[in-house]
Amino acid sequence: MKRLAHITLIAMGLTFCATAVKAETVRLVTLEYPPYQYEAGSDADGIVVRILREAFAKMKADISIEVLPWKRSLKMVETGDADAIFTAYKTAERETFLDYSKTVLMPQVVSVWVNKDKSVAFDGSMDSLSDVSIGLVDGLSYGGTVDDAITSGALTSLDYAPESSNNIKKLMGGRIDAVIMNKYGAMHHLKNLGGLEKVVELEPELSSVPSYIAFSKANNLAGMRDELDTVLQGMIDSGEYQSIIDTYFAQ
Repeated sequence: MKRLAHITLIAMGLTFCATAVKAETVRLVTLEYPPYQYEAGSDADGIVVRILREAFAKMKADISIEVLPWKRSLKMVETGDADAIFTAYKTAERETFLDYSKTVLMPQVVSVWVNKDKSVAFDGSMDSLSDVSIGLVDGLSYGGTVDDAITSGALTSLDYAPESSNNIKKLMGGRIDAVIMNKYGAMHHLKNLGGLEKVVELEPELSSVPSYIAFSKANNLAGMRDELDTVLQGMIDSGEYQSIIDTYFAQ
């Protein structure tokens, strides 16, 4: 009888420990990068923030999200002071201390944007934009294809600005023919300026670089990474993922 009681107490203790681990808040860190993630008062908001909040809720896991300088965020997941980081590009160096999600959290798409009433014969090549006045941000990389076209002089009419929002304003005002910009970044500025119905994205996209959520190897969270992968892929397959994005821009 005593042995049975002892076994029962051990089982209860193990159950309590498992519950305590499950209830522990998962600490996520990221950078200020609207509309994907940004500070909103004392909290965080953005497309990716909303996707992750829903995904972790399905896993019944409590999370906190801190918006910090990127270098500090990376150091925190390397040392285990934070549990995961997003939206992170995959590099060999980072893979030494991070367990990346297999499911892409957010593709970073770069595309061409023009006014609806402006005819631009874009066929996907940089040559088709050779005589088009294009707004760019000074000092920003747009990926190999665009950067090479700039360096070689294939794009002959470039208009530089200090910030992306400046280029959107110039585009809406008819001062330039097009802008090359991150897809959801462009939509973010257009939404703020009331231009979502006035400007269109041309096809095909210029590039798409995957970004991920990645978990600290120091905290041994590969199992949580695998569970999140399954949940994220389910949200993508069901259309819930895209619905969160659409709802954000419809507000």
